[in-house]
Amino acid sequence: MVAASIPFSAVPDPRPVDTPWPEMTWPPAPGVKLRGRIVELSPAVADHDADETFAALDDDRTWAMLSGRPHTGQAMADVLRRHIHNGRFPWIVRLHTGYQGLAPGAVVGMTSYLEVSATDARLEIGWTAYRPEVWGTVINPDTKLALLSFAFDVLGAGRVQLKTDVRNVRSQSAIARLGARYEGTLRRYQRRGDDTVRDTVMFSIIAEEWPSVNRGLVERLDATG
Repeated sequence: MVAASIPFSAVPDPRPVDTPWPEMTWPPAPGVKLRGRIVELSPAVADHDADETFAALDDDRTWAMLSGRPHTGQAMADVLRRHIHNGRFPWIVRLHTGYQGLAPGAVVGMTSYLEVSATDARLEIGWTAYRPEVWGTVINPDTKLALLSFAFDVLGAGRVQLKTDVRNVRSQSAIARLGARYEGTLRRYQRRGDDTVRDTVMFSIIAEEWPSVNRGLVERLDATG
């Protein structure tokens, strides 16, 4: 017996009067660095950054919701090289000032631009991981503000998306607190490290929303001192 179809109402166009949008600048200029209030992001150089990044993130809690956990510095270098080869743009997140007992220059995490389509002026921020000592602190909003500002204000993105495992409630909450809008859940979308296939929760920020999101992140950082 065939199940009865559910009537579908077409989605209205939220921007019926649109204007041409220029192609996004890509890739970032060589040697670019992004500086937040506490963090500094630099493009990952596999052979240079791998050992220190591996040591900072060598904690099962960090990798619980990420596939491809490396177990040596060499494996981390291989992961970074593979991501760069596949078109991702990984960043190493360091402190430029002491924080939470960590010295200036310490690696506190990594993140990436991925799913980049310069023609469509969009990219994704993802594959983000931090050492557990800085979870729930200003490190993530400071990092994301630097990445979002560069994407919208320098590269000319019209859309930045962020997505996470449906089981990763902590990440969903963190993304929503950035000011990103929930767009929906992509069912059976992506394979996990244990070979199960996850549902993926999708969020985005578009250029029209960026000024408001920017203000909200700045106010959030101001409130934390």
